[in-house]
Amino acid sequence: MTSLPNCPKCGSEYTYEDGGLFVCPECAHEFTQEDLEEKEFTVKDSNGATLHSGDDVTIIKDLKVKGSSGIVKIGTKIKGIRLVEASDDHTIDCKIPGVGAIRITPKYVKKS
Repeated sequence: MTSLPNCPKCGSEYTYEDGGLFVCPECAHEFTQEDLEEKEFTVKDSNGATLHSGDDVTIIKDLKVKGSSGIVKIGTKIKGIRLVEASDDHTIDCKIPGVGAIRITPKYVKKS
């Protein structure tokens, strides 16, 4: 007998299979095997290159720093970015010398 996966929503071990779906009787959540496989979080720069944490990027547009009168100039190189999943589109977390820690949208950078 094969072991059925626990419900990803509530963690119940009493799931059952209904056709191609797994169903949780406790919370009524329906899911497939593909839903269980972890989706890889990917971020692409302005040119379509895939970015990874630790990459170096270059700013391609002058960016105003929110809450400050400072500007991050075009051509500024940023070393060692960190990718974060965010509800908004600011998925690059980095530190810029003279500015500090900020989050940037990937469409304003290119991979160095």
